[in-house]
Amino acid sequence: MSDDLMRAEPESAAELAFEGALRPQSLAEFVGQQKVRRQLQLLLEAAGLQNRTPDHILLAGPPGLGKTTLAMIVAHEGQRPLRMTSGPAIQHAGDLAAVLSSLVPGEVLFIDEIHRMARSAEEMLYLAMEDFRVDIMVGKGAGATSIPLELAPFTLVGATTRSGLLPNPLRDRFGFTAHLEFYEPDELHQVLDRAARLLSLAIDEDALAEIARRSRGTPRIANRLLRRVRDFALVRGGDADRAAVRAALELYDVDEQGLDRLDRAVLQAIVERFDGGPVGLSTLAVSVGEEAETIEAVVEPFLVRTGLLSRTPRGRVATARAWAHLGHAPRVTEVDDL
Repeated sequence: MSDDLMRAEPESAAELAFEGALRPQSLAEFVGQQKVRRQLQLLLEAAGLQNRTPDHILLAGPPGLGKTTLAMIVAHEGQRPLRMTSGPAIQHAGDLAAVLSSLVPGEVLFIDEIHRMARSAEEMLYLAMEDFRVDIMVGKGAGATSIPLELAPFTLVGATTRSGLLPNPLRDRFGFTAHLEFYEPDELHQVLDRAARLLSLAIDEDALAEIARRSRGTPRIANRLLRRVRDFALVRGGDADRAAVRAALELYDVDEQGLDRLDRAVLQAIVERFDGGPVGLSTLAVSVGEEAETIEAVVEPFLVRTGLLSRTPRGRVATARAWAHLGHAPRVTEVDDL
């Protein structure tokens, strides 16, 4: 095993432990997403009063907003066991059948990135969600036989960053769909304040506000930046104040608006290489050396939300704000004329 891999594995484990320690355990502790929290609370309380498993739940939204945390809370608040898997791990109907057949009554099954499941597994899931059974095919050809397998009642919690890729028959079988929104700076301030207390980190309010403002509306990023600031203050031997935040985030290429290296690379490619756009997603991905899915699911939502990027039928276009942010004189584009 190379030295790089040996260093990467402990770092990955440390990141997971860090994220896990900061996850709230109940809806009362969960910050933000107030409407979704109220809806989930009602759904879970109604299921408890009727002594039944809660309806299947679909959580949709950009990465880092708390979909996995909410799935854990659904299981915790209902005092039910939790089984976790992901769409890419289910590449055959047999993979899904093995998971479903081992569920205990009332268990919560969480499938992350559910839109990436194999099509054969999706079709098996239709019947499992509605009737709590699956049909297992035994044999091949003319002698093949379908054997029904009864399942224990369960609650499926699916998470997706691209709900539009879910087939309608699957989407319609969820009893409740929650759309998670980006957080406001004051909500991220609460997230960071709680995380700082859990980490026993002495940090002033101005420093927390600075991190919240640069966290792209995403709690996961806010917690990660807080850790980097803690490391910076620890190594440099200073206080975790606003000056330390600015210095730490400058070191890690996070600018005043929260844009990181990849965000700026995307904007610079559109402005400097394609004269502001429009430019297609695949061309843009090749230009910055990233996967198209990464740009569409991770980068674009924030850039569009902050008014730095527009998506048009002909492609992506940099707005006047993007030109100004990169230090260029704004150019009138087709989007500006609309």
